[in-house]
Amino acid sequence: MIKIVENDLFDYGLRIYQSESGFKFSLDSILLAEFVELKKDIIGIVDFCSGNAAVPLILSTKTNTKIVGFEIQKYPFELAYNSIKLNKLSRQIKIINDNLSNVLEYILPESVDIVTCNPPYFKYDVDSNINLAKEKAIARHEIETNLENILISARYILKNKGVLYLVHRPERLAEIFELCKKYKFSIKKLQFVYSSFKKSALMVLIKATKNGLDGLIINPPINISEYNSYKNIFDRR
Repeated sequence: MIKIVENDLFDYGLRIYQSESGFKFSLDSILLAEFVELKKDIIGIVDFCSGNAAVPLILSTKTNTKIVGFEIQKYPFELAYNSIKLNKLSRQIKIINDNLSNVLEYILPESVDIVTCNPPYFKYDVDSNINLAKEKAIARHEIETNLENILISARYILKNKGVLYLVHRPERLAEIFELCKKYKFSIKKLQFVYSSFKKSALMVLIKATKNGLDGLIINPPINISEYNSYKNIFDRR
């Protein structure tokens, strides 16, 4: 039997449901939500690969705009749905249990300002022997979606000059650049995240603009071991 626990969502004054032995949100989701630049006039945020809705929940503390999340797996979707109810945020956040490839069944084309995504990081080969429970395998490997599907779906719903925020592994950067060029996203900012500056980067945060002009800023690197809290970690940018 899977045990559900109710945890603090770090420093955000919210609670979140998680599986004690299964699905849990990670630091990646927190940093992605913190990396998003929110303007007062934004209309609509859509979060792909929402898991238990850590990104939408954090963003709700920073903006009053409507947020829609997509999560294909039933169990994480249920955790997300109940976490949203627990925090009395059902009027602001809606979670949809479907593949993001079907996004146009729920969201009008070119109608939102921001898409966020903490995707599966690893490529999937049907011949691979992935020693993980199905839930974790889908969350970590490109079984149900992949980078190209994410770019295509984001392009459908983003307004012209709308922004995609993505967190990923640095070793996939060349592919991310290639796909962004293919689908006419201009990468505007990169931020590398380290556990120690003596080690390779753990992850990279990416800001890409639909039909944007060229011009890339590489923000100062972040060493997460230097912080006790990640709230407002990027305010210095």
